[in-house]
Amino acid sequence: MSRSDLERLSKEELIELVLRLQRPEKTSRTSSKPPSTDRRERREQAKPGGAKPGHEGHSRTLSQDPNEVVAHRPGQCPCCGGALAADLPAEIVSVCERIELPEVAPIVTQHQRLSVRCPSCGTRVVAAVPEAARGTPFGPRLHAVATYLKTFQALSYERLQAALADLFGLTLSQGGVMNLLRRAQGQFRAGREAAVSALRRAAVVASDETGVRIEGSNSYHWVFRSDAAVVHHAAPTRAAAVVHAMMDGHRPAVWLSDRYTAQQGHGVQHQTCLAHLARDVAYAVEVSDDPVPLRLQLWLGSVFSLAERVSDLAAATLSAKRRALERRLAEILSAPSRCDLTRALQAKIGRARDQLLVFLDHPGRVAVTNNACERALRPAVVQRKVTNGYRAMWAAAGEADVRTVVDTARLSGADTFGTLLNTIRA
Repeated sequence: MSRSDLERLSKEELIELVLRLQRPEKTSRTSSKPPSTDRRERREQAKPGGAKPGHEGHSRTLSQDPNEVVAHRPGQCPCCGGALAADLPAEIVSVCERIELPEVAPIVTQHQRLSVRCPSCGTRVVAAVPEAARGTPFGPRLHAVATYLKTFQALSYERLQAALADLFGLTLSQGGVMNLLRRAQGQFRAGREAAVSALRRAAVVASDETGVRIEGSNSYHWVFRSDAAVVHHAAPTRAAAVVHAMMDGHRPAVWLSDRYTAQQGHGVQHQTCLAHLARDVAYAVEVSDDPVPLRLQLWLGSVFSLAERVSDLAAATLSAKRRALERRLAEILSAPSRCDLTRALQAKIGRARDQLLVFLDHPGRVAVTNNACERALRPAVVQRKVTNGYRAMWAAAGEADVRTVVDTARLSGADTFGTLLNTIRA
């Protein structure tokens, strides 16, 4: 804004401009920004991590099936010097464990094709090509380890190559590592198709997306989540066309997401993520003396409290509480305010008014936040920050397939590496 523009402003407009410039920056607590973007002084003022006072401590669980048990018995009484026979009854006073990893070295099985000359006719007979000689020389466990380190520990090709050499004594070129990963990722396509099929039958679907670099261009990593499936998808766009292609005409009863336009209109009803709104409200409470944001914060607190026990309440009770919440919200949204931040917040929440309490129509089946999708996206965000994205679309799509199969299996309690190994072996 130039000097002449400022001179044309009224006194009230100048005051409002100064107040706006004095507002503090948004942080991870008052917006969707990650904690890493918080200014250092804010991080230094934050509460320390670790256990809080009064927290009950936990120790490591002892193994139920140790490889070896060594009993340490006293051999002599320190008081009288008498010998303590080995057949005297004893009780366990304490147990400690020493845990060590075995030396890991590749198991190399060399298959030799032999030829034998027939003693009867003199024909030279060569053994058939063994099955082990067909295809890749690397076994399924090696494929699973490389896939785990690349996808879930965010190692680059160079670091993965070094890890395989340092930990296992395997010397592979980066091209060899790439081919190994590509073969492994191909084993997850069937599992991804099954997850997508389950998603297209779901009554409740949540979605979110985050930016990622693919082939040097800005692209997006999407995640779609239901009770039966978690589907990851790499796409060059953030548009609603991605959702349309994924759902293939299926329209669930409820769609859960933030307020981004491309996420709207895909379900019969829509539940807005209240965590996003809560952060906007927290920022308004922090920078404004207006009472409306504080009233909104208290209202959201009541909603979150109700969501925690929604499955335990009768339908009539939920209906009564919903009416009370809607009355309170109507009063808050209609309250006059001179603060532009408050008015913008009232307008934003007013536009989403019919999407705030949809979870009450589906007790226990619809969440009030989209945190599950955000947690599913977090490893992809870490991978983006560590490796700066993907060189090729096949790599992004392949990792999305791997994450789809693993995250879907986790819904039923399966572990990550076991799922990788079983899928690659199949």
